[in-house]
Amino acid sequence: MKYRKLGNTDIALSALGLGCMSMNHAYGEPDDNESIATLEKALELGINFWDTADIYANGANEELVAKVLKPNRQKIFIATKFGFELNTKGKYTAFNGSPAYLKKAVEDSLRRLQTDVIDLYYAHRIDPNVPVEEMVGAMADLVKEGKVRYLGLSEASANSVRRAHAVHPISALQSEYSLLTREVEAEILPVCKELGISFIPFSPLARGLVTNTLDVSTLKDGDFRKSLPRFQEEHAENNRGLTQEFAELAAGKNCSAAQLAIAWVLAQGENIIPIPGTKRRKYLIENAGAVDVNITADDLAKIEVLLKKYPNTGERYSEANNKFVDKN
Repeated sequence: MKYRKLGNTDIALSALGLGCMSMNHAYGEPDDNESIATLEKALELGINFWDTADIYANGANEELVAKVLKPNRQKIFIATKFGFELNTKGKYTAFNGSPAYLKKAVEDSLRRLQTDVIDLYYAHRIDPNVPVEEMVGAMADLVKEGKVRYLGLSEASANSVRRAHAVHPISALQSEYSLLTREVEAEILPVCKELGISFIPFSPLARGLVTNTLDVSTLKDGDFRKSLPRFQEEHAENNRGLTQEFAELAAGKNCSAAQLAIAWVLAQGENIIPIPGTKRRKYLIENAGAVDVNITADDLAKIEVLLKKYPNTGERYSEANNKFVDKN
């Protein structure tokens, strides 16, 4: 495994992190035994940067991760997030970034993770009803109290990042970034580079779409992806063509489409640490191989030509999800 620095710190994080959400939240059927084996395999591979959140499976994701985190605490840099609130039907329909909510949320996460400190604590979104300075000020208090080591934001605008960073150093910003989701290139990536913030892309495989192994028609009821525009029929032909040709490019480099897609993300900056999610060892091992794929200028040019050939990929979020993304 190769390693990259967290923000302006000397913390060495695996160049590829592990997103834990899909282990028991949003995608398919949970398999706790395989998920635990995947977490243990991540340690073997040197993947020390793990990502979860309090909302994933209503806290059960943190509890699952804790089964491997607790006995290996010094080997793992654990990140979790706070802010989403569930309604009576178990759906997250509101975001709460208030200091009062934060104080309770962090204690709950510490208990579920069975640790006395969270390495990286993210605000899962930006609360339009709470000034970002107030929220980050309360998060900074957790650092002073020793409950949190470093602070992060998720799906925040460049303006919010600057305002937050002025209150307390922001070490990481997490947002979606992949071959099919590139909005962050306009403002987010430049501001992260300017301020010395690690950019943490989630869904670098476009939720499995760019692997050329996903049959959208087989997604089961309850799979989060069924609600997303780019998984709908009107984009199916475009995305089949794109992923098939991308897989051919990967084959020409003797790697899988997943490995080439992750390698492309890694090539966009040394401060970028993608966190592809999986609950299976075979995909974890495959993803880890992406750090050894060499992306050339010619490769990048060919990929750009291919993306322009298939522009009708679809939006990344539905309206319901998009309303939580900070655009101010």
